[in-house]
Amino acid sequence: MALRSKEITRGLARAPQRALLKALGLTDDDLERPFIGIANAWNEIVPGHLHLRDLAEFVKKGVYAAGGIAFEFGTIGICDGIAMGHEGMRYALPSRESIADSIELMAQAHQFDGLVLVGSCDKIVPGMLMAALRLDLPAMVVTGGPMRSGQYQGTDLTLVSTFEGVGRVQGGTMTEAELEELVNRACPGCGSCQGLYTANTMACLTEVLGLALPYCATAPAVDARRRRIAQNTGKRVVELIRDEVTPRAIATEAAFRNAITLDMLIGGSTNTALHLPAIANEAGIRLPITLFDELSARTPHISYMNPSGPYTMSDLDAAGGIPAIIKRARMLFSNEMTCSGMTIHEIADSAFIYRDDVIRPLDDPVHTTGGITVLYGNIAPDGAIVKSAGVSDDMLSSTGTARVFNSEDDAMHAILSGNIKEGHVVVVRYEGPKGGPGMPEMLAPTSALSGMGLKVPLITDGRFSGGTRGAAIGHISPEAAEGGPLGLLLDGDRITIDIPNHQLTAHVTDDELVARKATWKPPEKDLSGYLKRYAASVSSAIEGAILRAP
Repeated sequence: MALRSKEITRGLARAPQRALLKALGLTDDDLERPFIGIANAWNEIVPGHLHLRDLAEFVKKGVYAAGGIAFEFGTIGICDGIAMGHEGMRYALPSRESIADSIELMAQAHQFDGLVLVGSCDKIVPGMLMAALRLDLPAMVVTGGPMRSGQYQGTDLTLVSTFEGVGRVQGGTMTEAELEELVNRACPGCGSCQGLYTANTMACLTEVLGLALPYCATAPAVDARRRRIAQNTGKRVVELIRDEVTPRAIATEAAFRNAITLDMLIGGSTNTALHLPAIANEAGIRLPITLFDELSARTPHISYMNPSGPYTMSDLDAAGGIPAIIKRARMLFSNEMTCSGMTIHEIADSAFIYRDDVIRPLDDPVHTTGGITVLYGNIAPDGAIVKSAGVSDDMLSSTGTARVFNSEDDAMHAILSGNIKEGHVVVVRYEGPKGGPGMPEMLAPTSALSGMGLKVPLITDGRFSGGTRGAAIGHISPEAAEGGPLGLLLDGDRITIDIPNHQLTAHVTDDELVARKATWKPPEKDLSGYLKRYAASVSSAIEGAILRAP
């Protein structure tokens, strides 16, 4: 086993490096051990990260027990919920690339032999996975685990309960005092938000990619199992170094297909269509958007998870977790190796399914096809994404009149002012990766529509939180800022949404669109700093919103 760290610890020329390492209290024996970098996204503003210091300590115990030396360092982490609905949301998706870059910088500068990536929440885990595939050093992920559900009058609460509560207050079905009671009860402690939103979806997919230990995705943040998982991860990563097993040997193209299959089975967040292609790209694997449609067509949706269904992550954990999902649909997964040393079929064989209501039989699914659908049409020539698992049957197909807004703020004002009615289609544009910039999530307007009891579709070149439900169609590509047809729509245009037939169509002739394009100009935005650099190099949402090489 060749250790990279010896590049900075051995030989006459490395005497200064040894002196600096000994300033940390390391001994000569320590300098001969594998160096494990522990990238920790702990901070004091993200509930999903508040407990990560504790988990990192247990990772270190495992590293030391297996004969390694652990070096903890920090990465950033943005809470999408806190950033939602204002300028801060433009920074959330771009933070994914910053996280990946920061881990690469630390790992390469200090010649770590392996990595344990300790994180939670929406962009942090994808950014960490991008770094793992980019560096291809032995690496494993420890996710922080889901938050417990809140309780109010005998019902489970999640963060989305508060977002939808805003619409309910506006619609007159809830008082402001009742909403504040929800605010006080919805999020009872640390962990990622309780439903199958982006953070928990990505944790589940990380397990199936093979880069986290079994049950890591669903064990609650406050459960002692999570400490044991963290400690076992620390031990296992040292073994991966000795066996020279790297992420690209585990997260193969077949493993990514398995991850998409799981996404369809559980009805996960549409943000996976951004993150999985970006992660795979780091390993030179291309995941076209058509693959999501292909796998959705052959995969039933068997877990009816919040926000569209009644079950939270606590229910999924009690039902048997991700190994139980794989057990139920074993024939849909290729038998890939995982970081645990077991294949996913071996993991499934040792699992138990405890609740058939949460993990339904394949012949009694929630929906006969997967949870995500790709739409095409003259509004979205390159494609658009909808979480079809979260769309009620009466909204799967509809035709309505466009109400066009050039920003999320304008749309939100119109919704809360009562200017959006049944029969409208809300169009929000110039909110894509380049046009936003940063492709902000639209949880606030979709939750307001839901809370107000309005069955109104919303289409956008922006994206949606995993907490969104309803006919919310995002990732429209090409985006408006790049001259996509979305930028040519006008108030009063008739729009047909046909999710079963994968269609998103404006009833506007080609000649009319050409005429509109001749006078089209995108709005100018005064950008600076990180967002200016991001907008200059980011790719289409359909390509994963990756940064193009200069």
